[in-house]
Amino acid sequence: MTWNSVMGFISSIALFLPIFVLLFFRLGGYKSFPALFAYYSIVFAYNLLTEGYISVGKDVISNWNICNNLLDAPLMLLFLTYFSTSFSFTRIMKISILAIVLFELVVVLTVGFNTKAVTIFLGPSLLIVLAYCLHFFVRQTKIAIVNYKGMGKAVMAASLLFAYGCYTIIYLMYYVFKTPYINDTFLVYFLVATFSSLLMSAGIIIERKRVQKLNELKITRKELSSIYAETKTAAPLRTAMLDFDKDQWN
Repeated sequence: MTWNSVMGFISSIALFLPIFVLLFFRLGGYKSFPALFAYYSIVFAYNLLTEGYISVGKDVISNWNICNNLLDAPLMLLFLTYFSTSFSFTRIMKISILAIVLFELVVVLTVGFNTKAVTIFLGPSLLIVLAYCLHFFVRQTKIAIVNYKGMGKAVMAASLLFAYGCYTIIYLMYYVFKTPYINDTFLVYFLVATFSSLLMSAGIIIERKRVQKLNELKITRKELSSIYAETKTAAPLRTAMLDFDKDQWN
């Protein structure tokens, strides 16, 4: 048994962990988390295929790899809208997603559904995702340090910044410079996928507590609104505290 096969197995378990955490805490359908769930499901399945845990032909693995790379940036950017605190910034992100999808479509239609297409569109896509990850990491880290809030988001942003920073380097080595050390490249990929997945799982668990508190506050507001509506009494000024600012909870 080689280090690659050992790390391939470990990374498969690590990639499944965020999927399990999302299902266990019932966050798979919360806001933009379905995109994260789909992302890890696709990558996890690809890991199983490449490591031979699911026996299929080479063509299937190759096509899955291309589809995996096609969906990578759109799904991740869709999830990253969860970190946005304004409608205008979310709109910019959605425009970025549309631009990436159109760019990928043009590349595939021009050069075909093959590795060459991946080499062309994957680089710009990774850089765009990396730029958003860096932006949200810096923002969420400041909030976590200054306000002691949003630690879950900060950990998730750190996970993605680390992952996409390393994936960009792996892309350069594998697709651009065509390194002959393919096994070493895959070993690095397995290590990155393992660490980032574990960090993401920790971030989701921490974030779940924040989501639970927000849901409890929303339920309290609805109950108070219902009471004041029945009594036809104006709500006291004290209830204004429940109309909290979004930035305070990011």
